[in-house]
Order: sequence, then structure tokens, then C-alpha cells
Amino acid sequence: MRGYRNHPEATAATIGPGGWLRTGDLCYFDADGYLFVVDRLKELIKYKGYQVAPAELEQLLCAHPAVADAAVVPRPDPLAGELPVADVARRAEVSAAELEAWVADRVAPYKRLRGVQFVDQVPRSPTGKLLRRVLVEAERADAAGAA
Repeated sequence: MRGYRNHPEATAATIGPGGWLRTGDLCYFDADGYLFVVDRLKELIKYKGYQVAPAELEQLLCAHPAVADAAVVPRPDPLAGELPVADVARRAEVSAAELEAWVADRVAPYKRLRGVQFVDQVPRSPTGKLLRRVLVEAERADAAGAA
């Protein structure tokens, strides 16, 4: 890609030095050289200036034996900017406080969950992709209703 036609600002923001395309994907290579795409930069939660990757918290939640599936989304907050909150589908009985504490024991303080709500099912596309936008829209509507 050479750039966006008649949009030099968008081109400059997207094409980096040397012609590299900035995709917004957050990736890492493992010790064997395999590339793993773990999140999207635009999906990061900005909590008090810190960046929190929802995928990291989702992976932790799904490692809990009582959790069948999980999604982490931002909740708007006037002081912090955004708060990481989770929608969790349970496979066994567990409380929100237990899950919040379990995650807090495994992450930096700024990455702690600031809320857990239980759902019957985390919304996913027919191919299994998390429909994060559905949860983000619901979270924004809840925050607007509470204000």
C-alpha cells in the first residue's frame, strides 16, 4: 500500500518509516520464532494513563476453573478515563469478588478488574470471534443510564 488517496494525514499516520504499514495489531514472537497476534492497539483500555490489554485479562479469567468464557471491555469513568470490566460466562459457581481477587493476584495494580458481571454467553460471531463492540456498546449505554 502506498497510502490513502488524497488523504496525506491518514497516510502519514498509517505508513511508518521505511514504508511499514501500522496495522494496530499487538504481537510477539515466542522462543521458536512463532508469531502470535494477541490484541489490537485500538482495543486497549486506557486506565489513568496506563494501557491495559483486554486479551491478557480474558486469558487469565479463562484459566480460572469456574470460568467458561470471558470478555473484558472498557467502562467510561470520569476520573480514570476507562475501567476494565469483565463479562463472564460461568461453568461453576464463583462470585465476582473471587474473580476480581484472583485476577488482582496475577497482574499489576493498574490492570485489576473494576467489575465483573455474569452473562449466560459471551457474544461471538459464527466463527468464534469475540464481538467486543456489542459489549462495549452495552457498557456505554449502562454508564450513560447511571449518570
